[in-house]
Amino acid sequence: MQSETKGRIHSVETFGAVDGPGVRFVVFFQGCPLRCIYCHNPDSWNAKGGDEISADQLMSQILRYKSFIKNGGVTLSGGEPLMQSAFAERLITLCRQNELHTAIDTSGCIPLSVCKGAVDSADLILLDIKAIDSSLSTELSGTSSENAINLLIHCEETGKSVWIRHVLLPGWTLDTDHAHRMGSFLKDFRCVELVELLPFHKIGEYKWEMLGLDYKLTEVQPPEPDKVREIKEILSSYGLKA
Repeated sequence: MQSETKGRIHSVETFGAVDGPGVRFVVFFQGCPLRCIYCHNPDSWNAKGGDEISADQLMSQILRYKSFIKNGGVTLSGGEPLMQSAFAERLITLCRQNELHTAIDTSGCIPLSVCKGAVDSADLILLDIKAIDSSLSTELSGTSSENAINLLIHCEETGKSVWIRHVLLPGWTLDTDHAHRMGSFLKDFRCVELVELLPFHKIGEYKWEMLGLDYKLTEVQPPEPDKVREIKEILSSYGLKA
């Protein structure tokens, strides 16, 4: 039965303020096919980890906080939520039945043919583009940007609201030429309401050590504020809200 749709989640945040508009209940899904070199949740990669729960059970938890999130909503994050597209779609359907705004925070790496139902059901897509250049995206995450771009084009064609999220990593994406290429590419997408620039941080570095993973960014420091402002100004020059 549809109501028994189950999935695996890593954790939840009951009072999120940085994953979409307003105060939000954030569900971090378990499992991710990417291996981003700056990932701060490598413990979410294993698709068999986390806790199994039904969509209805999870919705019951969310509704306990409805009075706090009624002007915000629910965000499906990860991991990669679209790895569990049927579970994501069912949870979004339940949220809509309860008049809660929904957002999916995704890398866009899952083919649209697999996740279209969930994408079309959500109110907002938070699309984390690793890099406009496919080769750089592959270097950073292990996969190209092709599926992410296809998802963005689909959102443009269907009028789906999108916020672009982009990590600024010194030595990789904290680069003026790359910012110009991104601005030039994104400027004609009417569906893009906002570009969120996310400065690289080292909060999750300890998790790599705990899991025995090779962390390649030990010597890399978070970007200076003036460098972040420079990238923001470049994107703004293309008419993007950054």
